[in-house]
Amino acid sequence: MTPPLALDIDGTLTTPEHTIAPRAFSLLADWDAPVVLATGKSFPYPVALCQFAGIPERVVAENGGVALADGDLRYAGDPERVDAAVTAFEDRGGELGWDGVDTINRWRETEVAVSRTADEELLRAVAAEFDLEFVDTGYAFHLTTPGVSKGAALTGVAEVLGYDPVAFVAVGDSENDASMFDVVGEAYAVANADETAARAADFVLDRGYIDGTLDALRGVRNADSE
Repeated sequence: MTPPLALDIDGTLTTPEHTIAPRAFSLLADWDAPVVLATGKSFPYPVALCQFAGIPERVVAENGGVALADGDLRYAGDPERVDAAVTAFEDRGGELGWDGVDTINRWRETEVAVSRTADEELLRAVAAEFDLEFVDTGYAFHLTTPGVSKGAALTGVAEVLGYDPVAFVAVGDSENDASMFDVVGEAYAVANADETAARAADFVLDRGYIDGTLDALRGVRNADSE
């Protein structure tokens, strides 16, 4: 029986140039079980990817702050506390670091993403002051509410879909994927994964980005056919 998937996007379904790999579309569309896209990006991004890939909208966004599966939409966290922390950060001279129109946060509802060029020391201090988690995905710094995670959100999505989370196979590359790896039955870190993700995974792949993900899922599919 083909297992359901929980897939990170950036660094996992992308090329080293950070663009979605065309091969990802057939991978998603051809999988014979539910596919959940789990990302640190704001909600519209994984929803749009589901639509373009022609698969049901089953997503975990904002590092677990928003989750959607089969019409069930759930939010987690304390966005007002996050907003207060952002105000304090900016009042003390900090900048989110996104030039022009901030499309990184424009549709974000439960957390904030800050450029890795920002004042990390100040941001960490503000996070501690407001009792928020500081998450470094390798692509951005995130301030999130404690207890909000991809793993917690995927557990809720699995319940909606009628699965135990241990039935899932997960692939990811960043520290925000570690909580997801902790709740699934089989977890793969692509070769470009950071140390936290690699330690949490059951397997670390020889290749990175979409190549590593395809290697993992070929292995899963071959094992399923035996």
